[in-house]
Amino acid sequence: MRRLNRSLQGLSLRKTMLVAFLIGAVMALGQAPWGLWPLTLIGFVLVTILLEAATSTRKASFTGWAVGCGYFAVTLSWIVEPFLVDIARHGWMAPFALFLMAGGLALFWGAAFGLARWMGQGRYAGLALVVTLPFVELARAYVFTGFPWGMPAYIWVGLAPMQLAALIGSHGVNVLTLLMTAGVWSLSGFHRPAAIMFGIVSWGLSPLFVLFTALHPPVSDAEQPLLRLLQPNAPQHLKWDPDWIPVFFDRNLEFTADPGDHGRPDLIIWPETSVPARLSADDYAITLIRDAANGVPVVFGIGHGRGDGYFNSMAVMDDAGALTQTYDKMHLVPFGEYVPFSDLMARFGIYGLAATQGYGFTPGDGAQLLDLGPLGKAMPLICYEAVFPQDLNAAPDGADWILQITNDAWFGTISGPWQHLAQARFRAVEQGKPLVRVANTGVTALIGARGDIRAQLPFGTEGYLDVRLPPAGGETLYRRTGDWPVFLILLFFCGVLTLSRDRSGNRC
Repeated sequence: MRRLNRSLQGLSLRKTMLVAFLIGAVMALGQAPWGLWPLTLIGFVLVTILLEAATSTRKASFTGWAVGCGYFAVTLSWIVEPFLVDIARHGWMAPFALFLMAGGLALFWGAAFGLARWMGQGRYAGLALVVTLPFVELARAYVFTGFPWGMPAYIWVGLAPMQLAALIGSHGVNVLTLLMTAGVWSLSGFHRPAAIMFGIVSWGLSPLFVLFTALHPPVSDAEQPLLRLLQPNAPQHLKWDPDWIPVFFDRNLEFTADPGDHGRPDLIIWPETSVPARLSADDYAITLIRDAANGVPVVFGIGHGRGDGYFNSMAVMDDAGALTQTYDKMHLVPFGEYVPFSDLMARFGIYGLAATQGYGFTPGDGAQLLDLGPLGKAMPLICYEAVFPQDLNAAPDGADWILQITNDAWFGTISGPWQHLAQARFRAVEQGKPLVRVANTGVTALIGARGDIRAQLPFGTEGYLDVRLPPAGGETLYRRTGDWPVFLILLFFCGVLTLSRDRSGNRC
């Protein structure tokens, strides 16, 4: 190990950054849809070796930034897709968007590596990374409206460690992931018994929790309400084409009116912005939905203009055809649904990609619940609001299930929709609630309270899915505590690591 360390220390900064970038790119293959999670774990060990070989805080920071650039460039490669919908107008922005997004998010990782080197003074830098990287990932979820897409925790989707999100949330699973890799490796270099203990605890915790949950099997959903989830499959470049608007709308009407193999459903759900009309009880499109539903309540996505702005909304039509409730999306996509400093940006012809009115959408008032009578109370989410654990925790208590409507046609067909689905599965586990996901082009799916996919429609096809709403699990610890425990623990250890340094830079 010492020989390897000396060899790495002899590498120039440029070569070190190139190696780090390649490792980061391979680490990203642990994310959906690839799911090669062992590569992410091995990658964290390799970048820990690079970190411990860094001869200065500056070199460590640049190394971490390069790792982040590779990781986010691959994970967020779908980010170019929205700019290719109207390629003549926005296509030129695509490479800049990927470069700026990957490079910008990588600054967080650069800061984490630099802080780890400064706190750990080389030999203990790997242990410090267990604290600093989850800490900056937590910051990434909140700073500048937040964008926690592609967190390391999400490599565990569908695997045992995902279930721990019910206790410690996704940010806690980030800590666990670093403990399994950087922590165990770093400790093995100077205290092997401690490394073995860390390994047993970090690798054994998840299976034990899964064994515990297995002793409490989910309740049967045979008598639960029947939901119909619609997927019209409207590609984004055709979605608002005047010739195609009636085609997609008529598909939804046809799916709504279909008697189905299991009889009429108790609720019909349309995806995000699937109604090409204004939200008004007198609008002809609303009348057509009312007629097609024929006494079945409908939830649909629609643009909603009021005197105080234009909203991306979810509306509820009851069994009598009356519009009873709306939810306005509160967490908007920067540069997608609105543009920061819009007056200035408009001078350069830059508007939100999904904007249809002026400079874009207006944020809603906040998280809320929809009272759906016999179907219980639903926690509404529109599109990428499902990416933010804190948004769900901000909703009032008493939800029976989570309802996400989305238009993932913006995200392309390769990785974006599958990563969005993976994050929705984590939200179900964190909240202990089933999650109903209705997407324009897919993935439309029913997710159980433990993040398991009960049913789904094939991606990129039109159709509908009749499913029984699973019962909710009990209230989770994460629902009660949120991110505060993880934040305070990480803050405490940051303080311990900082205070353990003396003025000469050696550890006490």
